[in-house]
Amino acid sequence: MFTAFMNTVTLANSEVFPVPEKSVEAAFDGRNGTFVIMDCSSQAVSTFNPELAAEKLPPCSTFKIWNTLIGFESGIISSPDEAFYKWSGKIYSRPEWNRDMTLKEAFRVSCVPAFQNLARKIGPEKMQLWLDKIKYGDCNTSSGIDVFWLPEKGRKPLLISPAEQAELICRLVNGKLPFSEKSRAALKEIMAVKKTANGAFYGKTGSGDDDSGKFNLGWFAGYVESNGRTYAFACAIKGKGVMGMDARRIVETILEKNGML
Repeated sequence: MFTAFMNTVTLANSEVFPVPEKSVEAAFDGRNGTFVIMDCSSQAVSTFNPELAAEKLPPCSTFKIWNTLIGFESGIISSPDEAFYKWSGKIYSRPEWNRDMTLKEAFRVSCVPAFQNLARKIGPEKMQLWLDKIKYGDCNTSSGIDVFWLPEKGRKPLLISPAEQAELICRLVNGKLPFSEKSRAALKEIMAVKKTANGAFYGKTGSGDDDSGKFNLGWFAGYVESNGRTYAFACAIKGKGVMGMDARRIVETILEKNGML
């Protein structure tokens, strides 16, 4: 059962928060998950399954949002269309990773080795400084500069809650984090997922697995611009076989059913 609540911000009488609980329940269709959506103008928040929204989880590939921004701010990358990943020739299980890629291409196919290379170039000291500066989850990078955002048996990854993810994205789009306008504009281009007559949709998936290597965690975090407003969101689902694309489909369904996309 989902529980929805508004925070202490009061909306104008003519405004109704656009995501009712019943539409979220229908989109999750019995799966264990949470959805947090925040109006970036009013700061009004609606949270579905608050207990899971507060649970600290490894961010998985949603961390590529922040890895990319830090890469721009560090001068390591400068354009969405620049040569970014030189394939080593190693054959990966995901065939779309087995080629050279631009930054935009690597982001969109969630190429883990490409962003591990970026993290190594940023380096542990600079990465830690940035995570502390933006207060990203528990800021724990102790498991290693190129793996700290990924769950794996025998190591402790960085942890962040869905509620924290949504709030950080809201601060990002509002220009309240120490990233330049140029970096934010480039990220926006890279994160673009879909544009319709009702809105523009930006986000990043993330998938995590259990100790046996089977997927059991799906993320989708981002924001939507609709009807003159911007809403940041984070969705996380847990269960056997779930992945980031499952979370993305849930978010798309919620937004489409409520005329936001």
